[in-house]
Amino acid sequence: MVTAGRTMTSRERVNLTLAHREPDRVPVDLGGSAVTGMHVSVVYQLRQALELDPPKTPVKVVEPYQMLGEIKPDLMDALSIDVVGLSSPRTMFGFRNEGWKPWTTFDGTPVLVPEGFNTEVEPNGELLLYPEGDKSVAPSGRMPAGGWYFDSIIRQPPVDEAKLDVADNLEEFGPISGDDLDYFGRESKRLYEETDKAILANFGGTGFGDIALVPAPWLKHPKGIRDIEEWYVSTVARKDYVREIFERQCEIALDNLARLYEVVGDRVAALLVTGTDFGTQQGPFISVRAYRNLFQPYHIELNSWIHAHTQWKSFIHSCGSVRKLIPSFIEAGFDILNPVQCSAVDMDPGELKREFGSAVAFWGGGVDTQKTLPFGTPKEVRAEVGQRIRAFGPGGGFVFNTIHNVQPLSPVQNVWTMYEAVQEYGRYPIEA
Repeated sequence: MVTAGRTMTSRERVNLTLAHREPDRVPVDLGGSAVTGMHVSVVYQLRQALELDPPKTPVKVVEPYQMLGEIKPDLMDALSIDVVGLSSPRTMFGFRNEGWKPWTTFDGTPVLVPEGFNTEVEPNGELLLYPEGDKSVAPSGRMPAGGWYFDSIIRQPPVDEAKLDVADNLEEFGPISGDDLDYFGRESKRLYEETDKAILANFGGTGFGDIALVPAPWLKHPKGIRDIEEWYVSTVARKDYVREIFERQCEIALDNLARLYEVVGDRVAALLVTGTDFGTQQGPFISVRAYRNLFQPYHIELNSWIHAHTQWKSFIHSCGSVRKLIPSFIEAGFDILNPVQCSAVDMDPGELKREFGSAVAFWGGGVDTQKTLPFGTPKEVRAEVGQRIRAFGPGGGFVFNTIHNVQPLSPVQNVWTMYEAVQEYGRYPIEA
């Protein structure tokens, strides 16, 4: 409880919101996770517009797969951000975020990339990126000429049914190392003591069938089913194989969570459990029955452990139209839904709040990053932000974030207007 007359901290603000109570204002996340961030080119432009850096000062690329930029404390302060992220020091391509060196994006943005960010230019202008930065093995990422992000390169030979081994799809899952435990313990303590922000953690290993992870761009020689199409086919044609992967992955994840809790305790406010996408623009691409049969049992196991042993809130990320699946997500024990893609079919914000707002918190949905933010006017951005806050905000249970990451080419004036509008419309009490 906040003492009368004392300013509410970011951590208190988020915790009250996730408890479905109204704080002083709607809390805001930017950069707390790899699905709530901002493309490095926009981070650079925003920092320049706010005069936080001298011209041509590079911004760190902290997540090279989506080319997300670092959200430093000074930018957090300027935008009144309430959340800070805690995730692995290794990137999606297996190298660590260290040993920074200068690089320039296709659009000319000056950036810093980790020393393991080793690229090769193809004759057609494409960029190739390598697992663990090792150019002696096949590349695992490709950025088109003039592009903004990397795509995973599928490196799977033809599947031999007779030799298919569940262990091959489990090679990246195992007991968490002592070094990683030390890192998470040390970093969670630093973030908790040196900031007043709520900590959003992503420890890894708990997302079953996350299609971004299936190709394993961090592994030099991935085995098992690593082709995206083949994986989706396998969820129907090789159900027993997939179930065994999930069962063994779940056992490992539960052991790791217990060890992680020993070192981070309740300093963490929320845990990003899964980023497996279940929706398209038009509707779910998995039936409710299929979700409940294949995925929900393992989500229930993880969330039951989390709720029994920690104060963490459980966070599910799924893009697209997932309204039909939300009751099953809630039944599985998820406390938070992200990114709340209101532009998809059946995802009206007012209806979502009325139907599910007492059971799940909405983290995202603040503005459309496919149309409004990159292509709308500042007036349209302001109006949409106000409408979303009025829909999601009353009664708490709403952390403002865009619908997924802020995309390149989003005008800096629109981005700044978005944060101005949050401060304008996000003070409680909010009228529905």
